[in-house]
Amino acid sequence: MASTSASRRAIFRQIAQRAHVEWPTYDSTPIYDRTSLAGLHSDVRIVSETWFTHPNHDSVEQFVLVLPLAYFSFEAHDRYTRSTRYEMDSLFRVFVLKELHGLEHETALSEYLKNRPVLCEQLGLETIPEQSTLWRSWHKRFTPDLRETVETAARTILIKAQNAGVGIPREPERKLRHHDDESGELEPADQTTLEQAEKITDHVSRIVFPAFSLDRGDGCEIHENAYWDLQTYLGLRERLAANEGARSFIHESSRDRTPLGHAHRDHIRDLSIQQIREMYRQAVRQLINELAETKEFYRAGIVAIDITEADPFTGDRTGHEDEIIGTKEKNDEYAHQWATVQLVGNAVPLVLDARPVRKGESRKEIVEDLLDSAQDLVYVDNVLMDREFDSQHILEMISQRGLSYVVPKRMQTSEKAQAKRLLRRGQDRYETDRKLHLGKNEWHETTLIYRRKEDSEHGDHRQYSVFMTNRWSGHLTEYGYRWEIESGYKSIKRFMAATTSKNFGLRFFYFAFACLLYSIWRSVDLLVQVALTGNYEHSPMVTADNTLTLLKKETGIG
Repeated sequence: MASTSASRRAIFRQIAQRAHVEWPTYDSTPIYDRTSLAGLHSDVRIVSETWFTHPNHDSVEQFVLVLPLAYFSFEAHDRYTRSTRYEMDSLFRVFVLKELHGLEHETALSEYLKNRPVLCEQLGLETIPEQSTLWRSWHKRFTPDLRETVETAARTILIKAQNAGVGIPREPERKLRHHDDESGELEPADQTTLEQAEKITDHVSRIVFPAFSLDRGDGCEIHENAYWDLQTYLGLRERLAANEGARSFIHESSRDRTPLGHAHRDHIRDLSIQQIREMYRQAVRQLINELAETKEFYRAGIVAIDITEADPFTGDRTGHEDEIIGTKEKNDEYAHQWATVQLVGNAVPLVLDARPVRKGESRKEIVEDLLDSAQDLVYVDNVLMDREFDSQHILEMISQRGLSYVVPKRMQTSEKAQAKRLLRRGQDRYETDRKLHLGKNEWHETTLIYRRKEDSEHGDHRQYSVFMTNRWSGHLTEYGYRWEIESGYKSIKRFMAATTSKNFGLRFFYFAFACLLYSIWRSVDLLVQVALTGNYEHSPMVTADNTLTLLKKETGIG
């Protein structure tokens, strides 16, 4: 049944009366404008989820005909400069119809239109476009982002119609496309999950990002949020540098003014390491306040401390020797190093704090600093570290805090001898108490646990690993959680902007902001899981790509 003026009026009155919806999006939300494709898709979603609830509205084709596009400005997405026979809004509707019916090529679309002269008249087409015209319009006239918006809009319409019990021409793919997926394949994701993630991502980002400030004073033409939007944008595309990213951001952002790459870097360089860390901790505190409303968050208790390296530095490090230091592998390479403390185990794996590592700093200073931050934010019970933190003074400091630890021990002469004895006896596990000398007749008491590796490639004492702990040996099973910190680093580095700058503050900010994006992802995933299932499983329900794509949308980038 066709819509009527009364049915249309009823639908838009219903939308206007929804307390949590402002429409059209780009007239009501500062992060969008009339050229924003994210705003356009938001409007399609808002209208379609209400449209099909009316008993008269039982056709997706009719919805496409009445889809309100008068508010949207297509000029920014039209690559033709000359006058043309067909208007962009008409072509937009035509290609949405193509996607709705799953027509694979423009020839099929042209035949579809020729068989429906009334529909073409309703679309505002004085003549039916030929296959070649449709092909050029789609591939040459429409920008890639506009084509993607057509596809996502059609998918949204199909889903909303199907949810309302309206007949649809094909089953929608309930998946979210990743912006960098050159294969064109879609990552599977349940639509309900993504819709919940969208709401939570919006909520979380509005809570977290205000913790960051550039302290630029009043009267600046470019809104400060534009800088955080740009930094988020740099994290959306792997290895994207500020200059290149800022140029793309001009076109993809819906903002009137966006920062240039050099201006963005200059403002970040003005931030001290302490300022960056304080802003980061405040942002994480805001995240934790949100997560603390769920009982699942209180699984927190185990933290892992580790140091990661940036890519090896190949330039001249003169004057930066204290910041671009040797690698952990003790080779002839140099790199920036960053230390983090992360929640691991069954808890949501947040990066609680991050800090740079400078030449001359002791591992004990680093661990103390990070534990101070962690204990200020969450309850900590157990600390996991790798063997570079094998120091009796670090272990004593942790014990003095009333915390337990599990740390691998570097095998010295006595440990190698013991491992050889265990090998001869065919013994897989052995525990013994040990006193570690602290100096001035002071000792730290610990337990050494020898454990034989399964399927070891070695035939000698190297089959054994030695761990130290100040609690019972059952804590050793928890050490397996420490691998999560390495997995986390892989995601974090994926979110980092690229740079060749030697500026220590800039480098650290890029790393810290990537840690924040990672923590936002894992927080959104926990909240989505709890909202939909009432439980939290460590394996993510929402992917990192989905979260970043949603952050991209919420910051008005496309």
